[in-house]
Amino acid sequence: MPNIAAFISYVLVTTFTPGPNNIMAMSNASRYGFKKSIMFNLGAFSGFFIIIALSNIFTVTLYSLIPSIKPVMTYIGAAYILWLAWKIYNSKPHNDTKGQKRTNTYFAGLLLQFVNPKAIIYAVTLVSTFIVPYYKSVPVLAAFSISLAFVGFLSTCSWALLGSAFNKFLVKNDRVVNTVMSLLLAYCAVSLFL
Repeated sequence: MPNIAAFISYVLVTTFTPGPNNIMAMSNASRYGFKKSIMFNLGAFSGFFIIIALSNIFTVTLYSLIPSIKPVMTYIGAAYILWLAWKIYNSKPHNDTKGQKRTNTYFAGLLLQFVNPKAIIYAVTLVSTFIVPYYKSVPVLAAFSISLAFVGFLSTCSWALLGSAFNKFLVKNDRVVNTVMSLLLAYCAVSLFL
Protein backbone atom coordinates (compact mmCIF):
# COMPACT_ATOMS: atom_id res chain seq x y z
CA MET A 1 0.00 0.00 0.00
CA PRO A 2 1.47 3.38 -0.99
CA ASN A 3 1.82 6.27 1.45
CA ILE A 4 -1.53 7.98 0.82
CA ALA A 5 -0.51 11.31 2.40
CA ALA A 6 2.64 11.50 0.26
CA PHE A 7 0.65 10.51 -2.84
CA ILE A 8 -2.06 13.16 -2.30
CA SER A 9 0.39 15.92 -1.39
CA TYR A 10 2.56 15.15 -4.42
CA VAL A 11 -0.47 15.18 -6.73
CA LEU A 12 -1.93 18.42 -5.34
CA VAL A 13 1.31 20.38 -5.06
CA THR A 14 2.58 19.33 -8.48
CA THR A 15 -0.75 19.78 -10.23
CA PHE A 16 -1.83 23.12 -8.75
CA THR A 17 1.51 24.97 -8.76
CA PRO A 18 2.41 27.18 -11.72
CA GLY A 19 3.46 25.31 -14.80
CA PRO A 20 2.84 25.52 -18.53
CA ASN A 21 -0.71 24.11 -18.31
CA ASN A 22 -1.89 26.40 -15.51
CA ILE A 23 -0.23 29.53 -16.87
CA MET A 24 -1.64 28.94 -20.37
CA ALA A 25 -5.11 28.24 -18.92
CA MET A 26 -5.00 31.51 -17.00
CA SER A 27 -3.68 33.43 -19.99
CA ASN A 28 -6.33 32.01 -22.32
CA ALA A 29 -9.18 32.77 -19.92
CA SER A 30 -7.96 36.31 -19.34
CA ARG A 31 -7.74 36.92 -23.11
CA TYR A 32 -10.78 35.01 -24.38
CA GLY A 33 -12.97 34.42 -21.30
CA PHE A 34 -13.55 31.22 -19.38
CA LYS A 35 -16.05 29.67 -21.80
CA LYS A 36 -13.81 30.17 -24.82
CA SER A 37 -10.81 28.76 -22.97
CA ILE A 38 -12.50 25.50 -21.95
CA MET A 39 -11.42 23.72 -25.15
CA PHE A 40 -7.77 24.26 -24.20
CA ASN A 41 -8.52 22.74 -20.77
CA LEU A 42 -10.26 19.76 -22.38
CA GLY A 43 -7.28 19.29 -24.70
CA ALA A 44 -4.93 19.40 -21.70
CA PHE A 45 -7.15 16.85 -19.94
CA SER A 46 -7.08 14.51 -22.95
CA GLY A 47 -3.35 14.85 -23.48
CA PHE A 48 -2.61 14.37 -19.80
CA PHE A 49 -4.82 11.28 -19.70
CA ILE A 50 -2.85 9.84 -22.62
CA ILE A 51 0.47 10.67 -20.90
CA ILE A 52 -0.61 8.98 -17.65
CA ALA A 53 -2.02 5.96 -19.50
CA LEU A 54 1.20 5.57 -21.49
CA SER A 55 3.20 5.94 -18.30
CA ASN A 56 1.15 3.16 -16.75
CA ILE A 57 1.65 0.92 -19.75
CA PHE A 58 5.34 1.60 -20.35
CA THR A 59 6.76 2.40 -16.89
CA VAL A 60 9.39 -0.30 -16.97
CA THR A 61 10.43 0.52 -20.53
CA LEU A 62 10.46 4.24 -19.86
CA TYR A 63 12.72 3.78 -16.87
CA SER A 64 15.28 2.07 -19.04
CA LEU A 65 14.93 4.77 -21.73
CA ILE A 66 14.77 7.86 -19.50
CA PRO A 67 18.52 8.59 -19.60
CA SER A 68 18.38 8.88 -23.40
CA ILE A 69 14.93 10.49 -23.67
CA LYS A 70 15.17 13.04 -20.86
CA PRO A 71 17.77 15.37 -22.45
CA VAL A 72 15.92 15.43 -25.78
CA MET A 73 12.53 16.04 -24.12
CA THR A 74 14.09 18.69 -21.89
CA TYR A 75 15.39 20.69 -24.85
CA ILE A 76 12.21 20.27 -26.90
CA GLY A 77 10.02 21.10 -23.90
CA ALA A 78 12.11 24.12 -22.92
CA ALA A 79 12.04 25.44 -26.48
CA TYR A 80 8.26 25.04 -26.69
CA ILE A 81 7.72 26.66 -23.29
CA LEU A 82 9.95 29.60 -24.31
CA TRP A 83 7.94 29.92 -27.55
CA LEU A 84 4.75 30.05 -25.45
CA ALA A 85 6.37 32.69 -23.22
CA TRP A 86 7.23 34.76 -26.31
CA LYS A 87 3.66 34.42 -27.66
CA ILE A 88 2.20 35.54 -24.32
CA TYR A 89 4.64 38.43 -24.00
CA ASN A 90 3.71 39.71 -27.46
CA SER A 91 -0.03 39.04 -27.17
CA LYS A 92 -2.55 41.83 -27.12
CA PRO A 93 -5.75 42.00 -25.06
CA HIS A 94 -8.46 39.74 -26.49
CA ASN A 95 -9.99 42.58 -28.50
CA ASP A 96 -6.74 43.03 -30.42
CA THR A 97 -5.94 39.41 -31.28
CA LYS A 98 -7.09 39.42 -34.90
CA GLY A 99 -4.49 37.74 -37.04
CA GLN A 100 -2.76 36.10 -34.08
CA LYS A 101 -2.77 32.36 -33.70
CA ARG A 102 -5.20 31.37 -30.98
CA THR A 103 -3.80 29.39 -28.06
CA ASN A 104 -7.17 28.46 -26.57
CA THR A 105 -7.86 25.47 -28.84
CA TYR A 106 -8.29 21.82 -27.98
CA PHE A 107 -5.28 20.93 -30.11
CA ALA A 108 -3.06 23.49 -28.32
CA GLY A 109 -3.95 21.95 -24.95
CA LEU A 110 -3.43 18.42 -26.25
CA LEU A 111 -0.10 19.18 -27.92
CA LEU A 112 1.26 20.97 -24.88
CA GLN A 113 1.15 17.73 -22.87
CA PHE A 114 3.54 15.94 -25.20
CA VAL A 115 6.23 18.62 -24.93
CA ASN A 116 5.55 19.58 -21.32
CA PRO A 117 8.42 18.05 -19.32
CA LYS A 118 6.65 18.85 -16.04
CA ALA A 119 3.67 16.71 -17.07
CA ILE A 120 5.80 13.87 -18.43
CA ILE A 121 8.18 13.74 -15.47
CA TYR A 122 5.23 14.09 -13.09
CA ALA A 123 3.40 11.19 -14.74
CA VAL A 124 6.43 8.90 -14.86
CA THR A 125 7.39 9.70 -11.25
CA LEU A 126 3.85 9.31 -9.95
CA VAL A 127 3.19 6.06 -11.79
CA SER A 128 6.53 4.47 -11.01
CA THR A 129 6.57 5.52 -7.35
CA PHE A 130 2.97 5.39 -6.18
CA ILE A 131 0.93 3.29 -8.61
CA VAL A 132 2.62 0.46 -10.54
CA PRO A 133 4.54 -0.96 -7.57
CA TYR A 134 1.20 -1.57 -5.82
CA TYR A 135 -1.42 -1.93 -8.54
CA LYS A 136 -1.21 -3.78 -11.82
CA SER A 137 -4.79 -4.47 -12.87
CA VAL A 138 -5.90 -2.69 -16.04
CA PRO A 139 -9.18 -1.33 -14.53
CA VAL A 140 -7.30 0.14 -11.54
CA LEU A 141 -4.61 1.68 -13.77
CA ALA A 142 -7.35 3.13 -16.02
CA ALA A 143 -9.13 4.57 -12.96
CA PHE A 144 -5.88 6.21 -11.83
CA SER A 145 -5.34 7.63 -15.32
CA ILE A 146 -8.81 9.16 -15.49
CA SER A 147 -8.71 10.42 -11.89
CA LEU A 148 -5.31 12.06 -12.22
CA ALA A 149 -6.22 13.65 -15.55
CA PHE A 150 -9.39 14.99 -13.91
CA VAL A 151 -7.33 16.54 -11.08
CA GLY A 152 -5.25 18.23 -13.80
CA PHE A 153 -8.45 19.45 -15.44
CA LEU A 154 -9.64 20.91 -12.12
CA SER A 155 -6.30 22.66 -11.79
CA THR A 156 -6.38 24.26 -15.26
CA CYS A 157 -10.02 25.26 -14.76
CA SER A 158 -9.14 26.84 -11.40
CA TRP A 159 -6.37 28.87 -13.01
CA ALA A 160 -8.69 29.75 -15.91
CA LEU A 161 -11.37 30.96 -13.48
CA LEU A 162 -8.75 33.12 -11.81
CA GLY A 163 -7.80 34.57 -15.18
CA SER A 164 -11.43 35.12 -16.12
CA ALA A 165 -12.37 36.69 -12.77
CA PHE A 166 -9.60 39.23 -13.06
CA ASN A 167 -10.16 39.84 -16.78
CA LYS A 168 -10.73 43.61 -16.51
CA PHE A 169 -7.64 44.02 -14.34
CA LEU A 170 -5.60 41.76 -16.61
CA VAL A 171 -6.69 43.60 -19.78
CA LYS A 172 -6.05 47.00 -18.20
CA ASN A 173 -2.57 45.89 -17.11
CA ASP A 174 -1.90 43.54 -20.02
CA ARG A 175 1.76 44.50 -20.53
CA VAL A 176 2.65 43.84 -16.87
CA VAL A 177 0.55 40.66 -16.70
CA ASN A 178 1.94 39.31 -19.99
CA THR A 179 5.47 40.06 -18.83
CA VAL A 180 4.93 38.29 -15.49
CA MET A 181 3.31 35.25 -17.13
CA SER A 182 6.06 35.12 -19.75
CA LEU A 183 8.71 35.28 -17.04
CA LEU A 184 6.95 32.47 -15.15
CA LEU A 185 6.96 30.33 -18.30
CA ALA A 186 10.60 31.22 -18.95
CA TYR A 187 11.38 30.19 -15.37
CA CYS A 188 9.61 26.86 -16.03
CA ALA A 189 11.87 26.36 -19.07
CA VAL A 190 15.07 27.36 -17.28
CA SER A 191 14.24 25.28 -14.20
CA LEU A 192 14.36 22.17 -16.39
CA PHE A 193 18.14 22.59 -16.50
CA LEU A 194 18.71 23.43 -12.81
